[in-house]
Amino acid sequence: MAKILFINPVVREEDVPRHIPYGIALLAAIAMKKGHLVQVYDANAHRLPLETIVEVCQADDWDAVCIGGLTTTYNYIKKACKLIKQAAPKAQLIAGGGFLTSMPTEIFKWLPEIDVGCIGESFETFPAVLEKIDNKDFDYSTVLGVIHRDLTGKSFLTPVRPNIHDLDTLPWPAWELFPLDIYFANSANLFSEESFTSKRRMDINGSFGCGLTCKYCWHLGTTGDMLIEENEEGENDVVFTYGRNIRYHSPDYIVSMVKHLYDTYDIDFAAFIDENLMTMDVASKGTWLKELCAKWIEAGLQPTCRQKGIPHDENCKGVHWNGTSHAGLHRPDTLKLMYEAGCTHLVYGLESFDPYILRNLGKGSNARKNKQSIATCLASGIKPIPNIIIGFPEETFESVRNTINALIELGITAKPHFATAYPGSEWYYAYKDSILAQYNGDLEAYIMDLGDASKITATISQKFSPVQLLGLQQIVYLKELRLLDLSEQHWAPVQQHLSPVVEPKTSFNLRPVKEAGPLAIKVG
Repeated sequence: MAKILFINPVVREEDVPRHIPYGIALLAAIAMKKGHLVQVYDANAHRLPLETIVEVCQADDWDAVCIGGLTTTYNYIKKACKLIKQAAPKAQLIAGGGFLTSMPTEIFKWLPEIDVGCIGESFETFPAVLEKIDNKDFDYSTVLGVIHRDLTGKSFLTPVRPNIHDLDTLPWPAWELFPLDIYFANSANLFSEESFTSKRRMDINGSFGCGLTCKYCWHLGTTGDMLIEENEEGENDVVFTYGRNIRYHSPDYIVSMVKHLYDTYDIDFAAFIDENLMTMDVASKGTWLKELCAKWIEAGLQPTCRQKGIPHDENCKGVHWNGTSHAGLHRPDTLKLMYEAGCTHLVYGLESFDPYILRNLGKGSNARKNKQSIATCLASGIKPIPNIIIGFPEETFESVRNTINALIELGITAKPHFATAYPGSEWYYAYKDSILAQYNGDLEAYIMDLGDASKITATISQKFSPVQLLGLQQIVYLKELRLLDLSEQHWAPVQQHLSPVVEPKTSFNLRPVKEAGPLAIKVG
């Protein structure tokens, strides 16, 4: 058995730690099930000085130190890798997660300390790597789904590993390895009364995949959207497609897991971190969420307030929950059942109310459905939480006006996020050359600058510059049509003489066709 240390990197330093890292907790459980000895240093929860990593890495003779996360954790990971290798030079440094899968060859050039990385879904890849380490065999060339180095330091990508067929074969995450008291202390959020009064919230995941092809989104192999092919230089590289392997846990698996959390940790709120609950429900022909709600109630998880039809207060027992929805896919009868089972709010990625932008976004919705979705959700008793974006490639003064008019009509106040091209998304590959130009050719500088889209990094709007987008964000937030009109009167005559701020291009790493990666053969 190997001694394994997981390090959860700091993310969103401007906010308190709110989310137990589900992926790390799941991989830790898989490793423990294989007999390995596992410990976790949760840097995001503890928020100690960076140098604490040295002390942690020297606390034992680790066989492997594992680190990973979203692209927005890259700043921390880059600094951490240097310290890890200095403090534990004999340990294999394993990386994984979105920051690596989205651009493995670049990351391996920038972070020479990493020995091996898991690309895409790691449920079978990670234990295969640990088996190699346990046997003191550091030749990873026969392991599917990894990037590794030869003796000269040159990196190589092995062929893609098939997605697992049955998600229910996965163990529950190893929550016990994390400082739950810190996360419980930050349970409350402002999305609904029930979520604001939550004292013991935990995240859960019911599915992997989404049938939509939103151009700002990324899946990074967990949905069957990733292939490994030779590029122009004859070297393996990632290729992302519109292919999908839609998979979801059975309602029995999810409800049993939540019941365990309720009985063991006395949770009062479960936050689904799935990409989109409604696309999963559509994939199941409308049965998944209905069965989930029925079993939630049957297991005794229905909150008292919903069971008795009384206002929510501090005496309420049971587990409230939330998730993500879709304006064109939700159904009133399903929403009603979700409310009865304890759903408090649903996040809707409305993004825009402009017909042209929505038609080109790959979202599968339109302005009419976006408007109707708010009333439909509210009628069920569930609170809709709309997300709005500004700075689309096709953004114009008219598209901004359409969004403001809709927000006024619906009575919504929203401060838009900026359209951001995250690695792995279609936007990233289409506008990569323009991004490089905005960062003086330094791609790593762009990656280090990425956050949660609340600030401008590289613009991908063809008509608006950063200074204009900053002003337009405030105008949308204030719903000030007068200021928008004045801005258009000033800028419109000039814009017709300007070259586009950015221009899209094709990329080897993106193939916008429905070509899915392999799915493991179903057993039994």
